[in-house]
Amino acid sequence: MDDAPAWGIEPVPRRLQVLGLLDQGLLWGNLGVSLLVLVAGTYLVPALSLPEAFLAIVLGSLIGNAMLGTAALIGADARVPAMVLMRAPLGQHGSWAPTVLNAAQCIGWAIFELLIIATAVAALSDELFGFRGQWLWTLVFGGIALAMALLGPIGFVRKFVRKFAVWAVLASLLYLTWWALDGAGVGTLWDRAGEGGSSVLDGIDLVVAITVSWIPLVADYTRFARDRVSAFWGTAAGYFLAGAWLWMLGAILFFSRDITDPAALPVAVAAGGVGAILALLAVTVDETDEAFANSYSAAVSIQNLAPRLPQRALLVAVCVTATVGALTIDLLSYESFLLMLGSFFVPLFGVLLADWLAAGARYGERDVFSGPAVRWGMLAAWIAGFAVYQWLHPVGPSWWTDAIGEGADLGIGATLPSFVVSLALGLGVATLGRRRF
Repeated sequence: MDDAPAWGIEPVPRRLQVLGLLDQGLLWGNLGVSLLVLVAGTYLVPALSLPEAFLAIVLGSLIGNAMLGTAALIGADARVPAMVLMRAPLGQHGSWAPTVLNAAQCIGWAIFELLIIATAVAALSDELFGFRGQWLWTLVFGGIALAMALLGPIGFVRKFVRKFAVWAVLASLLYLTWWALDGAGVGTLWDRAGEGGSSVLDGIDLVVAITVSWIPLVADYTRFARDRVSAFWGTAAGYFLAGAWLWMLGAILFFSRDITDPAALPVAVAAGGVGAILALLAVTVDETDEAFANSYSAAVSIQNLAPRLPQRALLVAVCVTATVGALTIDLLSYESFLLMLGSFFVPLFGVLLADWLAAGARYGERDVFSGPAVRWGMLAAWIAGFAVYQWLHPVGPSWWTDAIGEGADLGIGATLPSFVVSLALGLGVATLGRRRF
């Protein structure tokens, strides 16, 4: 079977729609295992108690994965990459705006992932062998990310996830869970009161926001899904199980290992002995799949702007850029810009969903490739959703947040309100005439 690593913007032929329910579940379960999500779980506590944090995690994961699964279904339906899919709601040229933003955020997050991986492995290497060599680990994992990207989604699932990643990661998470609970007194942890300063709604918003951050990428992979059903359930269930597990484990570790700073979590785990170090190392190495996903999606997104550019050459260019960036860029100053870019994509899904529903909940090739140059009404609905997000929760560089102000802070978060606004406006535009605006 051809792994089709270089399939471009054209609809994937039926012969290559081979990733079934299990494949999709393994893919998105693997992508859900992230050191960043593990650390994010510590941000829910101690402001929330453990029962409150678990409630936020379950509800946020259900909401976020319902949205992610729906985006996955739409991608399997249209059989094109995510940014090419945006031609349907925004127009042939209108899709260029989210494409540029998505390529920028994907390259930025690929840099961030390589930096996180290299930093963690360097710390473990220093602990075990007295050799840090972060620059060397950056080059090693940059090369691994490139090798994965050149495999393409089908090859990645069949040659890496099925044969290695799923077993190593599952064993590591089981061990880390046992280690987190061992001698901690589960009843004591469960009864510990939260300190306040945050609400369950805030926690739900955070979980939803991180989950739906995959929406601008999901169709790049589910276009190879066997059918709509396997795309929806494989993506939603796979990411739900892995993501919720990591969120909960992070919250438990914060309490059970007396962590006072979320950034100290990897160090605390590394101090837990050889077993904990090896488990953390496996989770950290598995983080490379996120660098792969961001690199692959950056290259595929760029092809929406320039379809004739060879995908393999783009993959090499993106991975080299990410590796050099991880070696040279102070990404802490860039992280705020990445967060601002992320606030564009929740309302973008709102207009995509509105247009897809207006099309009868099914996209054909004509919907994607035969629309007008720009659909101004849908663009306006998207920007309105972004404005609501920033009004409720300004994120971005200091010059941006200083201009916006402190935000409304209505206690309902920003993710879901911005999605609802863009969805409602998009449905209104579609009602007036799907192809006139």
